[in-house]
Amino acid sequence: MLKIFRYLKNSKAMVFAIILLLVVQAGCDLSLPEYTSNIVDVGIQQGGIERVTPEKIRKETYDSLKLFMTDAEIARVEPYYTENQEGICERNTESDEILDGMDDAFGMPMLILSALEESGQADMSQLKQALDAGMITREEMIAKRNEAEASFGDMSDSIIQQKANLFVKKEYEAMGIDLDALQMNYLKTKGLQMVGLAVVMMAASILVSLFAAKVAAGVGRDLRSGVFNKVVSFSNAEMDKFSTASLITRSTNDIQQVQMVEVMLLRMVFYAPIIGIGGVFKVLHTKTGMSWIIVVAVASIMALVLLLMSMAMPKFKKMQDLVDRLNLVSREILTGIPVIRAFSREKHEEERFDVANTNLMKTQLFTNRVMTVMMPAMMLIMNGITVLIVWNGAHGINQGNLQVGDMMAFMTYTMQIVMAFLMLTMISIMLPRAGVAAERIEEILTTEPTIHDAENVRDDELSEVKGCVEFKDVCFRYPGANEDALEHISFTARPGETTAIIGSTGCGKSTLIHLIPRFYDVTAGAITIDGIDIRELSKNKVRSILGFVPQKGVLFSGTIESNIKFGGDWITDEAMKSAAEVAQAVEFIETKKDTYRSPIAQGGTNVSGGQKQRLSIARAIAKNPKVFLFDDSFSALDYKTDVVLRRALKEKVSDAAVIIVAQRISTILHADQIIVLDEGRVAGIGTHEQLLESCEAYQEIAKSQLSESELKGGRAS
Repeated sequence: MLKIFRYLKNSKAMVFAIILLLVVQAGCDLSLPEYTSNIVDVGIQQGGIERVTPEKIRKETYDSLKLFMTDAEIARVEPYYTENQEGICERNTESDEILDGMDDAFGMPMLILSALEESGQADMSQLKQALDAGMITREEMIAKRNEAEASFGDMSDSIIQQKANLFVKKEYEAMGIDLDALQMNYLKTKGLQMVGLAVVMMAASILVSLFAAKVAAGVGRDLRSGVFNKVVSFSNAEMDKFSTASLITRSTNDIQQVQMVEVMLLRMVFYAPIIGIGGVFKVLHTKTGMSWIIVVAVASIMALVLLLMSMAMPKFKKMQDLVDRLNLVSREILTGIPVIRAFSREKHEEERFDVANTNLMKTQLFTNRVMTVMMPAMMLIMNGITVLIVWNGAHGINQGNLQVGDMMAFMTYTMQIVMAFLMLTMISIMLPRAGVAAERIEEILTTEPTIHDAENVRDDELSEVKGCVEFKDVCFRYPGANEDALEHISFTARPGETTAIIGSTGCGKSTLIHLIPRFYDVTAGAITIDGIDIRELSKNKVRSILGFVPQKGVLFSGTIESNIKFGGDWITDEAMKSAAEVAQAVEFIETKKDTYRSPIAQGGTNVSGGQKQRLSIARAIAKNPKVFLFDDSFSALDYKTDVVLRRALKEKVSDAAVIIVAQRISTILHADQIIVLDEGRVAGIGTHEQLLESCEAYQEIAKSQLSESELKGGRAS
């Protein structure tokens, strides 16, 4: 799964920007519960009075409070009040650290003074006069405070703050301050701040989504490009290793899975630890005494996730294999429909498809059912945690240890922590499957082609290509095979001559011709072009010399023109038309409305087999190569077209080497040399007449295809 993270290395700047935006978003998200708590506790319960330390206080009230303060407490508050001409002491600091200390200093004296005033037991002016006159000492005053404090019992800081706030309210009211306006001003200020945070959070979330989508799209683009470039570089050996259906699945479905998870990764997985850690930090500062509930919640969620993932993980890998299998069966059925219909095997193929489809469905249903359990179970845990918080919080509120707003904030922070794990859980549904997909993609990207260019190629030595191809004791064995498919093949195909290869089915004709463009490399021996081993030339150089026509004509979607000019943009219209004329394709091209601009469907399905073959031959001729390779390319042509095409070809490419793989002797009667293969070995080399006299294998082929008169006529066409 780490591969999914490594795919982000090309977008480091964007990922860094996303993380910064997520921090901003999380900061706003984590601040909102605190604002909610303040609105409830301060704005509603305390009438908008945030602190015990009053912003303004009358001089006589201030002096009365100092009567019950210790010397240290007086020193803590004295420097931060300034008396004006009206006898009002005004606070001159807004430092939270200083104000926290002043709150502690004011709290208990306010409770004592409030209790004494309510009971009418003391006159503060007389008490102050007695203290000034020395009738009572500071120690005695502190002793009276301790007695009063003891009478209050085990009172929590929360209750002390609430009662002190009532004292501050009365003081403000006595000074003529509008308490309703004070409360509304506080609520409006906090409300606007919350709206501002929500707007910032929304903007950050939108930008994160935008950047995440852009990064993920880039990852998908790079992976598709990398997979495609790698597959294009594969030799036939690698193509045989990976089925076409599997390559298509890996290039589309698997990359789509990774791309989708990258978006979720950037939006949720990176955000979850930020909001989770931030939530834990906030919870630890709420002083609710319920932190153990977080441990219970996290442990429950982790146990649930581990249980479900252990059940679902093995199925995700199996699911991708089943998708491959379904694609393979679908592709086989769709491409083989004519054969299926001809043999009335529709029912059998439907059953085969149904098996593949049902197996995939069962696996998907299992994983979906497992994952479906996750959400209700998560919601059960979340609701259970909520009930637990309310139950414990209610007791705390009843005992005076907790305020309602603090409980609400704790509940919100707990839900944020749980939601962080829920986000990780949601991504864990997709991450295993994406991890499997990433492994399958990496399997392609890390597969090294068995055929590659030499470190020091000799392309410069082949500036003027003649096109002489020589096989020097060539042996070839397919990967994993126990026996050689070709053994000790030696011959030379010279420019201006036609070399034909013939033999029974499976004797290695196509294998031999596929060695020249390096679709496979020889196991032993060497193939040279103008005396240079093709393994010492770059693949591009070797293939630029060749004009290859496969056994099965392959056309690409586009037009007739784009297919004939497939060899390069440098091919002119004149060269295209000349190639079409040699390939005997002009006749059917001219009958089309748009001639050379006529559309060709994917795979050339809108032209016949013979037309497809002729266009494939024209494509090779238009390239004007020095070596022509025809892999049984005339099999789809009728005898007349075959004869005319070969005659025109001989005139057109008189300076090029022509190598033809053929099944029909009639196609190669006029070849300058014919190589007869028998079970991967050379059974004979010579002209048609020579082989009729000396090669038993050739004689058997000739007898099966030619009449007595043709056999006696020798080279006569």
